[in-house]
Amino acid sequence: MDNFSVIKILFLTALAFIVALLSTPLLTHFMYKYKWGKNIRPAESGAPVMSQLHAHKAGTPTMGGILIWVTTLVLALAFYGLAMWTDWGIFDKLNFLTRSETYLPLGALVAAALVGVVDDILNIKGIGSKGGGLQMRYKLLIYTVIALVGAFWFYFKLDWDVIRIPFINNFEIGWWFIPVSVFIMVATSNAVNITDGLDGLAGGLLASSFAAFGIIAFTQGNYDLSAFCGVIVGALLAFLWFNINPARFYMGDTGSMGLGITLGIVAMLTNSVLLLPIIGFLFVIEVSSSAIQLTSKRFFKRKVFISAPIHHHLEAQGWPECKIVMRFWLIATVMAVIGVVISLMDKIY
Repeated sequence: MDNFSVIKILFLTALAFIVALLSTPLLTHFMYKYKWGKNIRPAESGAPVMSQLHAHKAGTPTMGGILIWVTTLVLALAFYGLAMWTDWGIFDKLNFLTRSETYLPLGALVAAALVGVVDDILNIKGIGSKGGGLQMRYKLLIYTVIALVGAFWFYFKLDWDVIRIPFINNFEIGWWFIPVSVFIMVATSNAVNITDGLDGLAGGLLASSFAAFGIIAFTQGNYDLSAFCGVIVGALLAFLWFNINPARFYMGDTGSMGLGITLGIVAMLTNSVLLLPIIGFLFVIEVSSSAIQLTSKRFFKRKVFISAPIHHHLEAQGWPECKIVMRFWLIATVMAVIGVVISLMDKIY
């Protein structure tokens, strides 16, 4: 490691924040001009409690996730192009787009985000499943295809088929790595999407998760991947500036699904996928609460929670939205720190 690696990561993180922040007025202009307002599912859609709690949010622009992934894409391509087309060594050092570390997560981020754009547009226009965009089965199918491409890239391009169990060893699982990695990517994207239900909630949890994996990547010498995580964190912080309650706009599927699948890929690229349930602890809690609710309603005809996922249950119990989000942020930060500590201890012992 040289000192410039630290400078590079911190500079790109700060630059991403500034670029995203300065881009927001243009984005919000289009959001409000063309009425990119989110449709809240009606009570008869099967979520009466959530519909009642969030009825006042109808019409708030969605697709704010564009701010995050477009900023990441623009900075990645800009510094790659400057490194290729100029003789200035500084741009070679600032370029973080490399085949071994960032081609895959950036490609998956953009591909999944574009699918999310289509879903968000359908939601805005009231087209699709109960006027809310693509049915979940179709979304899962599309994201499974994207995850399959990612899994094949891991297995055939990067020659990667190992899972590390902390404090024990790496284990080669051969072609089983393909279905395992597909499951991880799809599950993570779905968990983040489910969590994106309160102002600032998913953005804050994603920021702490990507920061944690950025630190882990840095300790492994994967400085380009660490810079990539830093850029996402910087863009997320700018997004949160406008997404905290009351939200100026929402992340939408273009943000949550794209960032979710990318988070799973980053966890695998750092060979710390078993730390993902720790660092992303609240994503696990959120998706588990939804799964428990669906299972209980289907087989026992009764609810476990007033509304699922769990952040809606807490809302229905009378918790203010800001209190839920802030406490979830605190828990997520602590769990991210624990995940980083385990990673560091694993390297030592």
